[in-house]
Amino acid sequence: MNVAIEIPEVVSAPLRSQWKDVPRRVLEAVAVEAYRTGALTAHQVGQLLGHQSRWETEEFLKRVGAWLAYTEADLERDLAALRSARS
Repeated sequence: MNVAIEIPEVVSAPLRSQWKDVPRRVLEAVAVEAYRTGALTAHQVGQLLGHQSRWETEEFLKRVGAWLAYTEADLERDLAALRSARS
């Protein structure tokens, strides 16, 4: 899919002065928001951004503060599964 957005010059000039690659930063912003909202998995984020490894994706998500959505209920479920497996 190709997506085109129009950014007014009054806004694009400051972006270009701060970011070397505006299109890449926009793509990364979409990837982060999609991950945070659950629209994409970490694996899909890596595919979208062309990362070579899971670790590259994990580092990117950590750098942008997009933490794994892991609740206390998730932890309790995982602990119960581990206890069950040990029995």
